[in-house]
Amino acid sequence: MTERGDESAVPLPPPGTLANPGPRPPEELQRLERAWACPTGWRFLTVVNNSYVGVIYIGTAMLFFVLAGILGLLIRVQLAVPENDLIGHAAFNQYFTVHGTAMMFLFAVPMMEAFGVYLLPAILGARDLPFPRLSAYAYWTYLIGGLAFFASLLFRLAPDGGWFMYPPLTSYVFSPDVNADIWLLGIGFIEIAAIAGAIEMVVGVLRTRAPGMSLDKMPIYAWALLVLAGMIIFAFPAIIVATILLELERAFHWPFFMAEKGGDPLLWQHLFWFFGHPEVYIIFLPAAGLVSLMVPALARHPLVGYRWIVLAIVGTGFISFGLWVHHMFTTGIPTLSLAFFSAASMAVSVPSGIQVFSWIATFGRGRITWTVPSLFILGFLFIFVLGGLTGVMVAVIPFDWQVHDTYFVVAHFHYVLIGGMVFPLFAALYYWWPQLNGQTLSHRLGVWAFGLMFAGFNIAFFPMHLTGLLGMPRRVYTYPAGLGWEWLNMISTLGAFILAAGVALVLFDMLRRFGLRGRVDADPWDAGTLEWLPSDNYGTRSIPLVHTRDPLWEQPDLARQVDAGHHFLPGPVTAAGRETLITSPLDARPQYVMRLPGPTWVPLLAAVTTAAFFLLLAFKLVAIAIVAGVLTVVLYCVWMWGSDQGEDEPPVDIGAGIRLPVDRSGPQSHSWWGVVTLLLVDGTGFAALVWSYVFLWTVSPEVWPAGDARMAPLWWLAAGAALWVAAGGCFAWARRALRRNAHGMLRLALLAGLGVMGAAYAATLYPQWGVAGLDPTEDAYAAIVFALLSWQGFHVGVLTVMVLYTLARSLSGRLHAQRRLTFDNTMLMWGYMVGQGLVVIGLIHLFPRAVG
Repeated sequence: MTERGDESAVPLPPPGTLANPGPRPPEELQRLERAWACPTGWRFLTVVNNSYVGVIYIGTAMLFFVLAGILGLLIRVQLAVPENDLIGHAAFNQYFTVHGTAMMFLFAVPMMEAFGVYLLPAILGARDLPFPRLSAYAYWTYLIGGLAFFASLLFRLAPDGGWFMYPPLTSYVFSPDVNADIWLLGIGFIEIAAIAGAIEMVVGVLRTRAPGMSLDKMPIYAWALLVLAGMIIFAFPAIIVATILLELERAFHWPFFMAEKGGDPLLWQHLFWFFGHPEVYIIFLPAAGLVSLMVPALARHPLVGYRWIVLAIVGTGFISFGLWVHHMFTTGIPTLSLAFFSAASMAVSVPSGIQVFSWIATFGRGRITWTVPSLFILGFLFIFVLGGLTGVMVAVIPFDWQVHDTYFVVAHFHYVLIGGMVFPLFAALYYWWPQLNGQTLSHRLGVWAFGLMFAGFNIAFFPMHLTGLLGMPRRVYTYPAGLGWEWLNMISTLGAFILAAGVALVLFDMLRRFGLRGRVDADPWDAGTLEWLPSDNYGTRSIPLVHTRDPLWEQPDLARQVDAGHHFLPGPVTAAGRETLITSPLDARPQYVMRLPGPTWVPLLAAVTTAAFFLLLAFKLVAIAIVAGVLTVVLYCVWMWGSDQGEDEPPVDIGAGIRLPVDRSGPQSHSWWGVVTLLLVDGTGFAALVWSYVFLWTVSPEVWPAGDARMAPLWWLAAGAALWVAAGGCFAWARRALRRNAHGMLRLALLAGLGVMGAAYAATLYPQWGVAGLDPTEDAYAAIVFALLSWQGFHVGVLTVMVLYTLARSLSGRLHAQRRLTFDNTMLMWGYMVGQGLVVIGLIHLFPRAVG
């Protein structure tokens, strides 16, 4: 056997070669089954397997879909007749706010990520996602946060400012109660789950594909999830920054959105819709990816235009970031901006159209099978195309001015979101249901359910186009008689109940057919992708070697070979017992064996303390919230303590004469990729904060200091910048010490780095507070400066915890030149924070002088 431990990737065997020919020892499979056994009883709460976490994730998203749907029915009952007093205006505002918020934040995005958690490893031929505990943590934070959000309705504390929460109506002046805080802190907390899922998707798609599955052989769904994750990375930080700024305004009266103090409520709209419009495609693209997996199997023909669809998915993700002002055409922004964003709003229909034509061509070239998934896909095509047509209509500025904030827009986005996401989702539920227990859902009930949902949807929402054209505004809880809206609203209400009956029929069928079985080898569709390989708790018996895009069609003996253990990693090879392969990002050649963690209580406990921290802050119980935050940090440290012990294990045999190392440090490590992805999220949030600083200056330059007024001397800039550079020098010193295994010098460098970093932060903070005497409640300039300083202070705190943790690893003998995963990740954060510190101090000191 050839030692491959120091190479970045190994060559693959030629097509047709088996990694492990001949019969496998029976005890090998037994050890694999024991290692991946699912905990029972109360210990099921410790499960981290994607096959179980994904199922309960999907089930929870369906629960929130039903709850939000019930609120939607109550809204329709209220609007069925004019001058209805069934629901008062206060309750109505809470209902439509929670309905919209839940559908977007608690159903649509989480459901797409839940499907990714469940399906992605199987589609890629991996045993699990690269960070199973992170997936479990994301799920528990989502569940707790979602239940708490809905529980606010029971106490009349639910948010009532709309799912968009526009200030100044949601500022402390007009909404002094806790309702808005529940939205701001609750949604900010739930976004943790979305970002955790995005990190899983990026690293999972790029680093855990089956050997041979190069990027040009990757299923379209994996491409969709990769773009989805990228869009979350660059879109969600904007809404997180927006919620932080509004909560600071509400809690401490920092005037970011108050025009009388130099703020601007349009800042919220820019930040919110920079997230809000890409979110439409964050929902649509993975749903379209599911369709691209189903259509070839249902048509019995390979997908037409694979490369064009990949380009369309990437193009949609890119163009979607140029659409946020699509929602702000009536706010009085410059005409040139209106023209640009109008053109972008029309252009995004092109890549969506490419995908639609590809699916139609695939059905046309193949032989469509009339199954329930086929019906839902065809219904999706009809509804989504209509939604796209009205989208082009509202992209025309004069038309948008007429229908803005009317029920025409309500109809449009329901056609796009329900057509573009819910119908593909129900097709996917019918299509992949046999993955749970080998059974299919009822064809007869499915046909009835589709008919009710398709008819009910169009009866409910198509009349809203007419209602909007007749002038009915959105977000009103009642209306006078005699305006011509009565019969249209009654039809919409009847349609909503027909739609609900169809959903209820599907849920009934799912509940009576529900069951989880370890081993599943059903493939009722004769599909060509890897998720239909025989599988168990551990995924497939061995990790397949892939040569084509539709391996089960073009490698007809693959299922038998994989199930017999003839491919890679047919049994446990480390003490952990759970492993998968890490492969190179471009051509998927094996690089090392990654150990996967088993069941643990830590993700659940960390989710509970994280939820407690945010919810206690919402109710102003700051002292108890701090205790919960400290417990969360402790649990994070416990979580990470043994995560890199595999670096001490010798290389292992994975088959085909290949020996690979166990776990790696540095840029090859999946953990390194995860931290880099997290820093992209962080950097995007910081960029949104810097953009807010510049935007507020353009709005109210009069509150900005002119020249040296209200500014500390320039030598503060030089001193502070020198200290941040010195902190970076301590990083280089620590790296050299670890390379020589000089632990005394390493610890000294880390402690010195902490001290210099603290001095650098003090040099950044003190001039604004102690010299210039800025008061963040005085005007928008002081508020945004202190927001930047607070952001940097938070990062100083995070890095301090990471450095102390690294010191603890060194003192315990768990850190050395070859086992350096913790150190590498800490240094990534260190370098990023030094760069951010230089930007902050330069922006605060130089920008006002440059523009004053």
